[in-house]
Amino acid sequence: MKAVIPPRKSASLWKRASLGLSHRNEAVLVYKRLGWRLWKVWSGYLPRSLAETKMHCFKRLGEWVMARTFERHVVELHIRGWPC
Repeated sequence: MKAVIPPRKSASLWKRASLGLSHRNEAVLVYKRLGWRLWKVWSGYLPRSLAETKMHCFKRLGEWVMARTFERHVVELHIRGWPC
């Protein structure tokens, strides 16, 4: 399993691409060729990004999810009429 870390918009290739650095260079190349949105799908970052965005919205409003399982989280948010 490799880490999925989005490259910065101004990222450039690293010349000494040894060990795990080749994954970073590959991500930068694909990011520059496909763009941000398609890179998220290609790398598998999209579900993580969506979850982080939802949790950010949730925390900004100062509410807590009381349920312990994902399915119950969904039900609880639907009952509250979640706006985000």
